[in-house]
Order: sequence, then structure tokens, then C-alpha cells
Amino acid sequence: MEYTVRARDLFMSTDTKFPREVIWAIGLVKYAAARVNTELGLLKPEVGSAVMNVARKLMNGEYDGEITVDVHQTGSGTGLNMNVNEVISRHVNTEYGINAHPNDHVNLGQSSNDVVPSAIRVSAVKSYLDSLRPALLNMIRVMEEKGGEFNNVVKAGRTHLRDALPITLGQEFSAYIDAFKHDLSLLDSVIDYVKELPIGGTAVGTGINTHPDFGNRVVKVINEETNLGFRRANPFRAMRLLTDLLSLSSILRSLSMDLYRLCQDIRLMFSGPFTGLNEVDIPTQGEVAGSSIMPGKVNPVTVESALQAVSTVIGLDEANMMAAMLGEFELSMGIPLMGYNVVRQVRILTETMDKLSSLVIREMRPNVERMRHYAESTSALITLISPIIGYEKASELAMQLKEGHSIRDILLKLGYTEGEVNRILNLEELTKPGIKLRGINK
Repeated sequence: MEYTVRARDLFMSTDTKFPREVIWAIGLVKYAAARVNTELGLLKPEVGSAVMNVARKLMNGEYDGEITVDVHQTGSGTGLNMNVNEVISRHVNTEYGINAHPNDHVNLGQSSNDVVPSAIRVSAVKSYLDSLRPALLNMIRVMEEKGGEFNNVVKAGRTHLRDALPITLGQEFSAYIDAFKHDLSLLDSVIDYVKELPIGGTAVGTGINTHPDFGNRVVKVINEETNLGFRRANPFRAMRLLTDLLSLSSILRSLSMDLYRLCQDIRLMFSGPFTGLNEVDIPTQGEVAGSSIMPGKVNPVTVESALQAVSTVIGLDEANMMAAMLGEFELSMGIPLMGYNVVRQVRILTETMDKLSSLVIREMRPNVERMRHYAESTSALITLISPIIGYEKASELAMQLKEGHSIRDILLKLGYTEGEVNRILNLEELTKPGIKLRGINK
């Protein structure tokens, strides 16, 4: 463990360690490399078998406590690669009595420059497909179910936080459902790009000091283990540039922005109960005290924690932009940080959507009468009269609303019958396209 021990003094010591997903992925790369090198006759069978067995244990989490190097280290990820090489070497020696050198055997045909860029991509893809994608699909499904329930729940629309024409809560939900579906499509598209691995490029992408078939065969073994469809990348690109992972991060940022806006809308609808909008109730939010001094206070705790979580994802995307810019010529210098950040973004978004869908969206209860009251009180309803009496006169009538006159009274003064007024103020119809005063002009 000579390299790892010395590296602790030279790298940062921020207690920022690599997550399980990254350790699993680099263990998989080491397993695949040992298997391929054994099949190619470059490793003795007993050595290759022992390295594969220990690498498998590393994948399963048995040695996580021994991966001690800080994320903030040499930009290529050599610290992580050597830490893993030394852990595997030591356990091969102690558990099997076989002399396996960290570089000559465990790292045979490899370089940190192709191993770590490959591992962080494997971890990103698997993390997305195993956790974030199912969470996003579930969020869409739950919102579609609730949106269907809310299709006829009419509420006041608001633009610039001011009164606007009526809308249904289901229509508001549809905006986010559509956004999340687009986010899913973009993520699926970019994840296919991230599946390209530079393994076999060794130091600078040329593949020097490794078998010509090594890279393709390692990718094949990785696919046998994961069934995720990885492909060999142009190693010169995938070792030099992290823009595929940055693209993934940027879409995670977009998803975060959509979640942020959803949470803000929910907070406003939940505000009150007596001095805010009080348009929805979320029973689960009352399961913990909202205040240490005000008894009975209920806060949107899950929503607020989600807002903080997605703010972190957005901040990590900024860090990823800087990480993608680090480096010159044949190698990126932001590899370990990018690998850590993307997995963390996926973890945070998975948890956020799981909690929002189960504790907020699924449990949301609309205060129907409150919403209808606002919808019937909005000054924007004067828009319906504007095509008949003109914009200027309609503006004057809007002033009467501010003085306490109702839309119904104003319409009756204009000569509309009760039946015609009821037609005009049919809120459900007002949430659909069409010219509402046609045929009842005065």
C-alpha cells in the first residue's frame, strides 16, 4: 500500500470518498481486465483467477473501507486506480498466497488514464438505469394518475403572480408531466453516448503496452456482467474530453430545474392555511412539527428539502463544467471529480423524486371550493367581455372589480340574462379553447 499511504499526504484530505457505485465499477474493470489477460495468455491462470476473485469481492463491497484516497486527487484518477491495484494485490497475496504485483499483474495492459475514465462512465450508466430512470418513470406515472383526478378541479390561473384566466389543476400537472417525459427522453439519449468506454487506450489513447484486442474484449466482458450495451469509444476523445458526462450532468440540471419549479408551485398552493392560498392539503407534511415555538404549525418539509436537494444538483453541474474544462492535450484532469459528482447527482435526484412522488404528489388533496372561489373572483375574467365592449371599456370595468363589484353584477348591468351570465361564467368551459361570447353579443 506504499502509493496509497504516500498519496494521503499529497492529495487533499476532505473526507470526500468515492461512492459504492464507482468502487463497484472500477472493480468490474479490474475483473474484466484480469479475465481477458488470462484468456490471452498474458497472466498465469492461477494469478488471473485470484485477481478476478478479489476483484469480484471488491465489486461486492468487501473492501470499501480500504479505498481511502480522497476524491480531490491527481486529475487522471491515478490515486484511485493505484489504491484499487494495491488492495487487490494485497488480498491476492494474503488470501491465496500468490504474488500479484499491483502494476505488473493487476494493472497489466492498463493505465489510470483509460481505467478510471471507463469506470466513471460505467458507474454513471448503471446508476442512472438502476435508480434514477425508475424513479423518474414512477414520478411521471404518479403525476399522470393525480392529474387525471384533478382534470376537473378548476382554479385561478396566475401570471406574474397576478390574477389570470381559470385553469385546471390537471392542466397545471400536465405541464410538468410533459417536461419530465422530455427530460427522460434526453437522458436516455445522452446515456447512450456515455456508454462509450476508452479502455484499451492505455496512456495516451494509442493502446501501447496492451494487446490489440484488449479493449474490445474487456468491453465484451463488462457487457456480459451488466447487459448494459457498452461500446468501445474513440479513446483519444473519451480520455481527453468529458463532454459526454457533462452533457448528462446538464440534463440532470434541467430535470432539477423542472423539479424546482414544481416544488415552488406546490409551496404556494400549500401556503396558509388562513393567510395564504390554501389551495391544496398535503397530510403527510403534518407528521412532523413545523415549528419548535408555534404549536400546530405545518410546513411543506418534504418540498423544502427537495428544493435544497435539487439546488445541490444544479451546483454540482457547475462544478462539472469546471471539471470538464480541466486538462490539456491527451488527458482530462477532472476525471475523479466528475465521476464522484455525477453519481452524487443521480443519487440525490433519485431520492428527491421518490420522496416527492410518494409523500407529496400521491397524497395531495385539492381544496376544491377554495380554488373555485379564487377562479370566480379573478379580475382576469373581464377578458371575456373585452372582445365585445373593447379593451378600454373593459379596463374601466376591471376597476369596478377592485371596488368590490362582481363579474356577475357587471355582466347583468350590460344587459346579459342570468342564463347568458351562467354560460359565460361556466368555469369548466373557460379552461377550454374557443370564443366564449359568440352568439350572445349585446
